[in-house]
Parts: sequence; structure tokens; C-alpha cells
Amino acid sequence: MSNANKQKIVASVPQQGFFGHPKGLFTLFFTEFWERFSYYGMRAILVFYMYYEVSKGGLGLDETTALAIMSIYGSLVYMSGIIGGWLADRIFGTSKAVFYGGILIMFGHIALAIPGNITLFFISMVLIVLGTGLLKPNVSSIVGDIYSEEDNRRDAGFSIFYMGINLGGFLAPLIVGTAGMKYNFHLGFGIAAVGMFLGLLVFIFTKKKNLGLAGTYVANPLSPAEKKKVFTMIGVGAALIAVLIAITIPMGLLTFDTFIALVGILGIVIPTIYFIVMYRSPKTTAIERSRVIAYIPLFIASVMFWAIQEQGSTILANYADKRTQLDFAGIHISPAWFQSLNPLFIILFAPVFAWLWVKLGSRQPSIPKKFSLGLLFAGLSYIVILLPAYFGGNDSLVNPLWLVLSYLIVVFGELCLSPVGLSATTKLAPAAFSAQTMSLWFLSNAAAQAINAQIVKFYTPETEMLYFGVIGGMAILFGVLLFALSPKIEGYMKGVK
Repeated sequence: MSNANKQKIVASVPQQGFFGHPKGLFTLFFTEFWERFSYYGMRAILVFYMYYEVSKGGLGLDETTALAIMSIYGSLVYMSGIIGGWLADRIFGTSKAVFYGGILIMFGHIALAIPGNITLFFISMVLIVLGTGLLKPNVSSIVGDIYSEEDNRRDAGFSIFYMGINLGGFLAPLIVGTAGMKYNFHLGFGIAAVGMFLGLLVFIFTKKKNLGLAGTYVANPLSPAEKKKVFTMIGVGAALIAVLIAITIPMGLLTFDTFIALVGILGIVIPTIYFIVMYRSPKTTAIERSRVIAYIPLFIASVMFWAIQEQGSTILANYADKRTQLDFAGIHISPAWFQSLNPLFIILFAPVFAWLWVKLGSRQPSIPKKFSLGLLFAGLSYIVILLPAYFGGNDSLVNPLWLVLSYLIVVFGELCLSPVGLSATTKLAPAAFSAQTMSLWFLSNAAAQAINAQIVKFYTPETEMLYFGVIGGMAILFGVLLFALSPKIEGYMKGVK
């Protein structure tokens, strides 16, 4: 998009109205608040819905299979962001991408809300994966569009926007989790669908007045000839996939295990291709190649971190359900409520970490050292959760405060690594690949969850201590190694601080 067009967009947006920010931030804040409410609400009860017996309202899947599906689902959500970003940039713009994404997500939750079978469950997963891929990256892009490049409120605007994400993520497990676990899973999914519907209403009825032209321009539109070629390729690809599925499922070739393995391979192969293409491109300068090399260990560290952090909705959710004393201090705790801890701790401690980095100024740790601290905290969160089994055995219920402590420690790691990683990605990206490198950053989470789909198979009550100990120990070991190599990595960063 040309600078002139960008200025038109900004000029068309009312510049005051929401905590001293453009009115458009109100629209985007509440759209994302309700989208995250619906997503995290659904995610808080989904794994329980999969493995609970049919007599308890669940699907009756094997526990290990349910944990693996949950990880694959998370991986595909992050992978689909690449498709959503491309469609917005080349075909219909970010505003329509957000609207279409919200519609798909809502119908996905409605499919889950209808008591049905495993087929309806997988239809809902496809709808939510595609919908989230369209909505999530593009709603963030529109936040950037409502500020001019010179507007010094931009960073504060993103901070307010991310508060909406975490507020939605905090409230959803408490409301949807209570309804889903205490009354009926389908009621919980229905509430998640209503949440996305409310988000769509906010977006539809306030976007024209508050957003103006923001999100309506197509950044790099396809020519009519390119459109015809692309739509033909999409049609042929969809037909081929449908034929392959129709042939391989009856033959027993496409099973849960083979699909999980395929996504696991894609989770590793796609980022690898990204790195090779960026490094070898003639558009990448010698300094930028050096920075790409520096980015590789940071990317690997990010994968290892998210592999632990994302198990909060799989392994630790199962731990909350099966291993935790849920009647505590006169209150019956729903296992879904633990999913509120991550966004709650981020809301509480993100300002503290932001203040700390500002206070330290030039004395704050470098980017690689912050990443190493993130890994150390992640590893420590798993060492903490193995202690109850070490002291009391794996056949007694655990005080819920152990689980709270584990979630808290991993959030400290997230605040060292996640915002720093976003910043480092923009700084280390080759100029010709700035947008793709941001996609690559999100692929570290996709790769982590694809790997999780393989390793969750090794978790059982009998292997609990070994599982947490090996993964936690590896994260700490890699964190120490990364800390030791930090000066070398900083050298490859060529002046990026």
C-alpha cells in the first residue's frame, strides 16, 4: 500500500475517543476481546470433552489421542495465519478477512454446541482453524493501520489492545468452563458461539464510523489473470485433497497417527524452508544474512519455550482434572478454571516487566539473554510440578497451589521471551521479508505444538516425574547454553540491540 493511501486511511479515522486513542481501537479491542473469549472458552473445555466418557457428555476418545489432537489443533491454528495473511494482502483486505474469520469461528462453535458425533467435531475444528487464521493476524494489522507512522500513541494502543486479548482469555474459562464442566459441554460451546457473535456485532455496527477506510485497502492485489490462476489452483488443490482423503481413509492409510505425524513434519519443514529462502535470496544483504543466522537459535529457543507453555492446555489441563485436589478451602474448583491463570498473570505482571526493562535501561539483558531467561523459567515450571509426585507419590491428589505456581513461573518466562521475540523479529528480519518473518515467528508456536502432539504420548501417571523432569531439564540446559552463547549470537546480530 502506498504512503498516500495509508495517510488517507489514517486521516479518515477519528483520532480521539477511546482512552485518548482513535475510536477504531474501541472496535478492534472488543472484537478481539470477544474472539479470544470464544476461543479460550472453547479451549478450556475441549480436551475434557474429547476424553470424557459418552455417559458424561464427552466423545469418549482415548486420553493420549485427545491430548495429541489438542496440540495438532493449536499447531494448525498458527499455521493457518499464513493463509489468512496472504488472502488479506492479495484478495479482500484485512477488514473483510476479520469479518469472514469471525463468521467461520462462530459456525465452528455452533457445530460444537450441537450434540453430535466425531464428524461434527472435526467439521467444527476445520471451521475454527480457518476462521482464526483469517481473523487473528488481520485484526492486529488493522490496529497498526489506525495510527500514522509518526503517531507516538501506537505502542500504547497495542498495549491496550493486548489487554483486551488477555481479559477475554481470563474471563472465558471461568464462564464457559463453569457452564461446560458443571452443566453441559454443549452449553459451554454455545456460550463461546454467542461470544463470537457479540464480537461480530461490535465489528459490523461500529467499523464504518470508527475505522473509516482502515483495513479496506488490498495491499498487493492480484491481477485478473493472477486471480483466475490462483482460484483454479485452489479448486484443483481442494479437489485433490478431497480425493486423497476419500481414498486413504478407507484404506487405513490416513489415521489419527499418520495425520499427527504429517502435521509434525510440516511444523519443522515449513520454518526450515523459510530460513533457507531468506538466507539464499539475492534480496538479502550480507548484514541481513548474518542476522538470519542469529535468529535461528532464538527461533529454536522459542519452539522449546512454547512446547512447554502450550502444554498448559493439554498436559497440565489433564493434570488439573486427574491429579489435583479440586475441593480446596471450601470451594469446588473446576479444572477448566486453571486456564484463566495465564492471562491473569500476564495482566498483573506485564506492567512490572515493562517497568523493569525501562528501569534497567542500557543494563537490561540482551535479546539472547532474555530468551535464555525465558527458557530457564519454562524449565523451572516443569521441575516445580514434578515435586508433588516426588514427595507424595503419583497416586495422591496434589494441592492446587503447586499448579498455580507452575503457571506463574512459566508466565515469567513468557514475559521475558514473547514480547522480546516480536520486537527481535522486526529488527532482525531482512527488509524484503519483513512480513514473512513475522509469520515465521508465529510458526515457532505451530512447530512447538506439532512436536507436542508427538511427545504427549509419553505422559502417563507412571511416567509423570520422568516426563516433567526430562522436558524441564532440557529447557534449563538449553537456556544455560543459550546464555553462554549470547555474546556470539549478539555478534551475528550486527548492531541490533
